[in-house]
Amino acid sequence: MSSAAIVWMLVGLLTLAVTIVMLIALIRHLLVLGRALGRFGDEVGPVAREITEQADRASSRAQRLPGGHRLP
Repeated sequence: MSSAAIVWMLVGLLTLAVTIVMLIALIRHLLVLGRALGRFGDEVGPVAREITEQADRASSRAQRLPGGHRLP
């Protein structure tokens, strides 16, 4: 095997190794992001539901007022 072929083989193997390492790092980051989004949903979900319930109550109260105007 010529020296040029050996160099190209080493460059190819090194590129493959770096690509695999980057793929593993990307997968790890996706898992971390997924866990963070889950925690965010757990923390924000109850507050968002409460706000929605309060908005629904306020809307129904506004509709019951005399001459109550409906929002579009």
